[in-house]
Amino acid sequence: MAADTADQAQWLKQYYFLRAAFSVAWVIAAFAIAPSSAAIAATLLVVYPAWDAAANYLDALWSGGLNHNRTQGFNVLVSLATTIAVILTLQVNMNWVLAIFGAWAMLSGLLQLGTAVRRWKHFGAQWAMVLSGGQSALAGGFFIFQAAMLAVPSIANVAGYAAVGALYFLVSALWLTVGTWRRSAAL
Repeated sequence: MAADTADQAQWLKQYYFLRAAFSVAWVIAAFAIAPSSAAIAATLLVVYPAWDAAANYLDALWSGGLNHNRTQGFNVLVSLATTIAVILTLQVNMNWVLAIFGAWAMLSGLLQLGTAVRRWKHFGAQWAMVLSGGQSALAGGFFIFQAAMLAVPSIANVAGYAAVGALYFLVSALWLTVGTWRRSAAL
């Protein structure tokens, strides 16, 4: 079992680094490229929940399968539904898109929190994922509030959220890395 736990911890470390890197790249594109092109902004808004679905699916598979990771399985479905909803509403109204992101942030945040709580007894670094899930749920409520305003939102509304998510994933990856180094040094 220790080898399985060590392998799983290694996977989580790589997974968290990958999630952080993707989010950083997405945020850079959202701030540097998207303002000059509505098509790029729209593509980025579709890619973000689609990536979340793919990442949760991959993590669930590497972590014992979808039956063992039901919160992630449900998160995959929520993120896929969000991707479709964003595609359908992009041409209608950006306020609706932000409201959809808000509902998604709330649901996916709570599901991420559930996954982190389940993993907490086996792995370190889950405190950051618990905070991330809680913060995501709160941010989702704020997105819904913003979507009800008269001001037309932009991709920048979502980019700040993605940047904070990147930080949480990076902290988790680094926390796991330091934990591995400390355990190795103790041997």
